[in-house]
Amino acid sequence: MTETYDGPILEIEDLSISFFTRLREIPAVMDFSVKVMPGEAVGLVGESGCGKSTVALGIMQDLGKNGRVVGGTIKFKGRDLNTMSREELRRVRGSEIAMIYQEPMASLNPAMKIGRQLMEVPMIHKGSSEKDAFERALQVVTDVKLPDPKRILNSYPHQLSGGQQQRIVIAMALMAEPSLLILDEPTTALDVTVEAAVVELVKELGRKYGTSMLFISHNLGLVLETCDRICVMYSGEAVETGSIEDVFDQMMHPYTQALFRSIPLPGADKATRPLVAIPGNFPLPHERPPGCNFGPRCDYFEAGRCDAVSRVPMDSVPGDERHRTRCLQFREIDWNAPPANVVVKEKTEPGRPVLSMKGLKKYYEVAANSLFGGSGATKVVKANETLTFEARESETLAIVGESGCGKSTFAKVLMGLETATDGTILLDGRSIEDIPIEKRDPRTVADVQMVFQNPFDTLNPSMTVGRQIIRALEVFGVGASDADRRERMLTLLDLVKLPREFAGRMPRQLSGGQKQRVGIARAFAGGARIVVADEPVSALDVSVQAAVTDLLMDIQHEQKTTLLFISHDLSIVRYLSDRVMVMYLGHVVELGTTEQVFAPPYHPYTEALLSAVPIADTAVHKKRIVLEGDVPSAMNPPPGCPFQTRCRWKDHVPDGLCDREVPPVRILAEGHQVKCHLSDADFAAMEPVITLAAE
Repeated sequence: MTETYDGPILEIEDLSISFFTRLREIPAVMDFSVKVMPGEAVGLVGESGCGKSTVALGIMQDLGKNGRVVGGTIKFKGRDLNTMSREELRRVRGSEIAMIYQEPMASLNPAMKIGRQLMEVPMIHKGSSEKDAFERALQVVTDVKLPDPKRILNSYPHQLSGGQQQRIVIAMALMAEPSLLILDEPTTALDVTVEAAVVELVKELGRKYGTSMLFISHNLGLVLETCDRICVMYSGEAVETGSIEDVFDQMMHPYTQALFRSIPLPGADKATRPLVAIPGNFPLPHERPPGCNFGPRCDYFEAGRCDAVSRVPMDSVPGDERHRTRCLQFREIDWNAPPANVVVKEKTEPGRPVLSMKGLKKYYEVAANSLFGGSGATKVVKANETLTFEARESETLAIVGESGCGKSTFAKVLMGLETATDGTILLDGRSIEDIPIEKRDPRTVADVQMVFQNPFDTLNPSMTVGRQIIRALEVFGVGASDADRRERMLTLLDLVKLPREFAGRMPRQLSGGQKQRVGIARAFAGGARIVVADEPVSALDVSVQAAVTDLLMDIQHEQKTTLLFISHDLSIVRYLSDRVMVMYLGHVVELGTTEQVFAPPYHPYTEALLSAVPIADTAVHKKRIVLEGDVPSAMNPPPGCPFQTRCRWKDHVPDGLCDREVPPVRILAEGHQVKCHLSDADFAAMEPVITLAAE
């Protein structure tokens, strides 16, 4: 950086931000304070709607015409951003304060080559010559570890993967060597392995350039891995601030405790130590309760005390000036007491096989230059390659792997949206691999249902909740009359724990978690035998995730459904699944019980996946294995082992076998199979990736 500054890089004091509509003033952020020191990374965490992004936009002075700062100050290097002229702000933004957004394509111009977009930054902010700007762009693209930097600079954004696009956005933010970098959920849309690489990169570049960071996330594990200090927000207020160790190990606010209880940490078990969802809903900004905002959802709420004050002040924790909490009772609460009202469930035993796949293949033929209207030769995309497995009644089988590994293709073939190229799929003994969905009978359609990732896209915005569920019942041929179907619809709302009056509501009146419950009700409407849940909680807040996950478990327990749970979040997979299938480039590379897959010996790809999972526990030690490169294209898969281009164990296999031959399926133990050339001695030498520190 060109100048050194000793005081706080960012100092926000008693900040209040409101949005003004024709009807009312909506207070989005109230009495919010945080400090970021030189070279420090501060994590800002909380549920959607708590005001995290509003704080970031307040710092950038980009609140739109309806938003404005109504109290407090935002100081950058001692200067109040609110009092700066537009010209001064223009000089600070981009050069001294840079922001990285959640969606990389929102920051990139699709019609301009990457090199030109990067070169603009030093040319505009620093007056650099074109030659110097190009050298700087080449240097930064090399810094963010992109392969063949010159080719990247000559590419358009659409020619890069999501992870590569996000690295370019990070490179762009670093071009002017800013003093403060704001990262707003920068890895939400990325695969867990790419996320691990991006997080490692951000930390490394922070150290190299001495950049201070404000890292906005709802992922507590990511904050643990990237930040020095943390600020927990709830409903527009900071409710707890302190160092990572203070807040993770000695939390002093009921909301922080509730957040941690709703995420699957090592040791959580769906039967004996289930997750605890936060009761109730997040208050709307103009409907906040009197006193403590978290009061209506708090286990320790005391009427006449917690709701008697107009505002609960922030208070220092005795013995630690930098650890502060917004709770009147924090000195009296027994923070080590186990959660009350936890229902321990019976572990369900899987029954007979419901689904059996043997040698399933799904290939697509693509004209090599069809995009440009040429005839050209056709290329084959091998999306699924000889999948063989069984799924049993009442069992949860998790399917994990990066984008492009074939998870969703396999789900489409099972659903009948695509037909298999080869192999068999038996559903309760009936062969369904070559019957498209329009030719399936209502019973088969009802038997295999899907819960999608994004609840916002799966509901018809112009149809009431009740009508959408009744429509599904009609398709499945359930109920003898309209009255029967209406009664069944109300019972399904009870099943997914939604009030019956929601039947008359439109989707826009529901929160994300409530919409996902409607999607689940619809999937279970016809008494499904198999439900394919495709990333069903990844779009939801952590507190809502726990409730939806718990709901899926309850319904499965009651209806003996087989759940195929597609996910890249291995923490939830570990908590939820009975068996795990790991896929890579269309192949099943490992299959076994959850205990087998999460303990060595591993397939080298599984080992890398486990290392990439952010875990919100300071007692966990992880081996660092960052995968280099992206998943190869299914149109041009590497010869031999599909994983050989990224495998850190490849040198252990003699004679270039990995380059030449697809590995055989090896049985490591009963029910545990791996597709790998490694020797028994190499497997025996593998060490655990995730270990808990000795108590």
